[in-house]
Amino acid sequence: MSEARLEKRLLHPGPAPGHGGDLADAAALLDVGDAAHAGDWLDLSTGIAPTSYPLPEIPQEAWSRLPGRTEMDGLVAAACDYYGAPGPDHVIAGPGSQAIIERLPGLFPPQEVAVVSPTYGGHGPAWTRAGHHVRHIPNMRKSEIGGVTILVNPNNPDGRTVSYEALEETCAQCTDAGGWLIVDEAFGDCALPSGVAALCQSRNVIALRSLGKFFGLAGLRLGFAVAPPTMATQLRAVLGDWPISGPAIAVGTRALRDTAWQGEQRQRLATATKRLDAALRQAGLEICGGTSLFRLVETRHAPRLFAHLLRHRIYVRSFDYNPDWLRIGIPGGEIDFDRLEAALQSFDT
Repeated sequence: MSEARLEKRLLHPGPAPGHGGDLADAAALLDVGDAAHAGDWLDLSTGIAPTSYPLPEIPQEAWSRLPGRTEMDGLVAAACDYYGAPGPDHVIAGPGSQAIIERLPGLFPPQEVAVVSPTYGGHGPAWTRAGHHVRHIPNMRKSEIGGVTILVNPNNPDGRTVSYEALEETCAQCTDAGGWLIVDEAFGDCALPSGVAALCQSRNVIALRSLGKFFGLAGLRLGFAVAPPTMATQLRAVLGDWPISGPAIAVGTRALRDTAWQGEQRQRLATATKRLDAALRQAGLEICGGTSLFRLVETRHAPRLFAHLLRHRIYVRSFDYNPDWLRIGIPGGEIDFDRLEAALQSFDT
């Protein structure tokens, strides 16, 4: 493909993928076929930590037997302690938080659902498919508390946060009005792990958590919801028997209990974020948000920069609803940082 044709293709690629992380999308843009044979990709299109929790030795029984009640209870207890839930009966384990997001809408009668936006794109469509009327709002407002309000905190992709005190007040208002607040805390581990889970004892609130981001275990497909016991029972029922594999139970239990590794991971991410910030600023880019797992930059040159990075086989996240935004994940080490920095410095604005 000629350079001119490639430039045109990359600057006008059509609708952006709904999620990052699939290098087949990047390979298709470059028209190089199978991503597995398309060269050395640097995937910065997700908010997944580049350093994953080290896999422990997994007992053979975890592969050969159906997961038992004892093992599942151990996982739920670990999650209860880690997330600060009122008790194990409030905690639901599922095959990734996305699976929980897909099943939650069916537990509610059709009603008004407000999604604080822009945000993660999986929430609104799941509720629409279940027959709810979804509206996108810029912030939490009192007029929305009678139905279901969905908030991602910290938010994806801009890292916006709502304080615990504000969430506690909103939870009380929602409960008094017969409404519900659902808080997606998939990126909440970057600070301290506790969030709104403790409020589930007396409020109509559901917290969603994931092991994919902070722990770098997206392929494990393990997530949690923390909810009042009645809602937790309903969600557990729709997830069915054995929703979590034996190996996922073994790894998840160990990771949630490993406080030493968690502290080291927060330090690693804090150090890496500072270096990424420096690289982006040196390239003249404005950082307009983010978390310790990604940075959001805003520039009128975003489409050209996306194309430039893609030609260097560096895949970042673009957004249909804001063509001036790019989300850039954390590189995984010295070689990856050097590669990104070199590509950024060679970009001519």
